[in-house]
Amino acid sequence: MVRRSASQRNVHTRPVSRPPASPTFWRAPVLWFPVALILITIVVFAPIRSSGFIPWDDPLYVTQNPHVLGGVTAGGVLWALTTGEQFYWHPLTWLTHMLDVQVYGLNAGGHHVTNLLLHLMSVLLLFGALVRMTGRSGRSAFVAALFAIHPLHVESVAWVAERKDVLSAFFFMLTIWTYVSYARTPGVRRYLLVLVCFVLALMSKPMVVTLPFVLLLLDVWPLGRVRPGGRGAESLPWFALVREKLPLVALAFAVSLVTFVNQQQAGSMRTLAGFPLGLRLANALVSYVAYIANMVWPAGLAAYYPYPTSAPTWWIVLSALLVILLVSALVTWAADRHPYLPVGWFWYVGTLLPVIGLIQVGTQARADRFTYIPLIGLFLIGAWGIPDLLSRWRWSPIPLIAAATAVILVFATVSRAQVCYWKDGFALWERAAAVTTGNQQAYASLGQLLEEQGRVDEAIARYREACRFMQEASGLHTRIGMLLMQQGRAAEANVEFSLALKSQPNNAVAHYNVARALDAQGKTNEAIEQYGAAVRCQPQSAVAHEGLGRELAKQGRVSEEIHELVEAVRIRPDWALAHNSLALALAAQGRLDEAIREALEVVRLEPDNAEWHSNLSVFFGERGDTKKAIEQLELALKLAPRHPEAATWHYNLAAMFDRIGDKAMVVEHLEAALKLNPQYEPARRALANIPANVR
Repeated sequence: MVRRSASQRNVHTRPVSRPPASPTFWRAPVLWFPVALILITIVVFAPIRSSGFIPWDDPLYVTQNPHVLGGVTAGGVLWALTTGEQFYWHPLTWLTHMLDVQVYGLNAGGHHVTNLLLHLMSVLLLFGALVRMTGRSGRSAFVAALFAIHPLHVESVAWVAERKDVLSAFFFMLTIWTYVSYARTPGVRRYLLVLVCFVLALMSKPMVVTLPFVLLLLDVWPLGRVRPGGRGAESLPWFALVREKLPLVALAFAVSLVTFVNQQQAGSMRTLAGFPLGLRLANALVSYVAYIANMVWPAGLAAYYPYPTSAPTWWIVLSALLVILLVSALVTWAADRHPYLPVGWFWYVGTLLPVIGLIQVGTQARADRFTYIPLIGLFLIGAWGIPDLLSRWRWSPIPLIAAATAVILVFATVSRAQVCYWKDGFALWERAAAVTTGNQQAYASLGQLLEEQGRVDEAIARYREACRFMQEASGLHTRIGMLLMQQGRAAEANVEFSLALKSQPNNAVAHYNVARALDAQGKTNEAIEQYGAAVRCQPQSAVAHEGLGRELAKQGRVSEEIHELVEAVRIRPDWALAHNSLALALAAQGRLDEAIREALEVVRLEPDNAEWHSNLSVFFGERGDTKKAIEQLELALKLAPRHPEAATWHYNLAAMFDRIGDKAMVVEHLEAALKLNPQYEPARRALANIPANVR
């Protein structure tokens, strides 16, 4: 048996009350490490300065969020403190986005720089805390470097919407830093500082609810407040350390409960029907091992990993389970001699548990950003385990230092390339489609980007690729149908809408769009049937009622049309188009007073719409109120003097002025009509019939 020297043994079990004499964090040789960490992190992430916003969550968090776009205001602060938008209660995250808008506006580079600065501070805090706890600056620097530049961490830093990751990690590290001070010299004030830092971390992202568990692990190693087996004069009982964490646990539980409720109310939490428990367990086990594989060999990383449609083969799941159980057993067995092994392993397993998918939020199988804090545990095992293993053979430290440097440089190179995939939406999703199979999110997102650029045929092709891999593609079939409708391809659109209905027979939107396609083909009876189905599926759909009313009008069923339009304006009283349709229908039944009332509401809602004023003028004219009819038509011409109907409006005004005997105005408007349209024969004939002495 190989015997260790006293100094070697004390590396793992040194109590926190006896900090190592040398090296210290503030001595000159150690200060080179922070400088190197800063430099390599900046070099890796430098491209984000010229990256844009990603059209995936960034609009919800920044570019299209009215609360954030207002900057830091009293109303914005109140909203941030009370909202559960985006499935989380994370007010500090919202406030940092508001502050960025206040400082940078919508300059994406500034928002990215904030992410990088927060990441850098977390790197330095992690390095400093490890040095304070262990006295090992080289090993601590290696862990901090891996945390800083590992390719799996690119997503958290290079994506503006993941501000919650880098912000919560900063307070996570700050909590550990303050906890070290408390553990060395316990006291109420120091404990309150730990508590405050933890609250700030929870207000940044709920995933840090596992932090009390991490602090308990650090009590074992490297703080040495308790040792496996309870040996040591300075050991504390387990129950005392657990009791000490209870206020932190209570806070974590409260935030977890709030998050659970928010996610349920937002509909982001997946049901067991869509994601069965067996499939979740299988995916969780495989994901634990997959993250480790990606840590060692970070190839084929993507922004989105599709959830498996069926459970992995039994031997893959069993192998993953055996790996987890075997590693857990081995690190527990070796805990007495190498306490960093169980600490690092259970850090990884425990901190990943909230996002491993047992409670499924979203549709991804796993995500690189979920490893941001958990991988630190595995980095600790590597940084302490490999040197200890090699020391048994009395290896020179130089090859080890060279190997560690090579690993960091390789990961830095891969990460630099990975950062470039986050420069815009096209680069991100084309990469995801290239390195994964059946990635419906990638294809659908590319389709949306192409559609926004007006490349409709390419967008349709991408949407159809996405449909191939989706169990529920009703929304995409509907979108394809709408694009086909815009191109005048109503028959093809009808096929897509029918596919949407086959997938979701109670989808009101799909019924509505099928009706539109049938209407475009002149199939009025079938269109009425589909509009009716949309109304039955969603009785509070104003557009469905309006569409049904419009279609009924084509068959002269005016009373039924009015009934549907009344429902439409009741549901959406601020919808000018529905009020206008109702006004026309009422006028067709001779109910002029009611028609005028609706038309007045239309012009109140949209006072700058010339056509609405023209319609109101017609209603006043039919009621015999020539003066008001003239006022409305003059207002229409003032708003849109070059409107396609402007010549007709001038001709109608001439007729109204003729009715009240104002010949000068008759001539003026007839001449104006001809000036706009010299070929307008009614105006030409009317002007010819006016005596020359009047003109």
